Amino acid sequence: MTGLPEHQRPVPSPERVALRRRLTVLAWRALALTCLGLGLVGVALPVVPTVPFLIASAWAASKGWPAFEIWLLNHRLFGPPIVQWRRHGAIPRRIKWLSSSMMAVSAIGMQFLPQIPLWLRLGVPAVMLAVGIWLWHRPDA
Repeated sequence: MTGLPEHQRPVPSPERVALRRRLTVLAWRALALTCLGLGLVGVALPVVPTVPFLIASAWAASKGWPAFEIWLLNHRLFGPPIVQWRRHGAIPRRIKWLSSSMMAVSAIGMQFLPQIPLWLRLGVPAVMLAVGIWLWHRPDA
């Protein structure tokens, strides 16, 4: 900060305020589209989660692109998991099993790759275990 008292700080010009607002909206929109893109990648690649990226996309859209948020919420495929999460913090049991299985396979597979440092071969499965515990404590959708 400037160290000046509140009443002595310069007031930004309206143009600067408008520019800052436009850039902020563009950043939220870019984040919403990036998360949606990553979620779509997750449809094809089972190692990339889909639903968390859709939830993040809807959250970012709510900050700077309300029309896109509404589109996501009303989408026949994307909407239901986002709405379930927002209403109940719920995750479908099928997704819990799929996520847990993928994490287990990844954690076991890492152990057979000696080029991965030991701290990663121990740390990543520990994080996956913590995520799994959290996941199974969420309500079923």
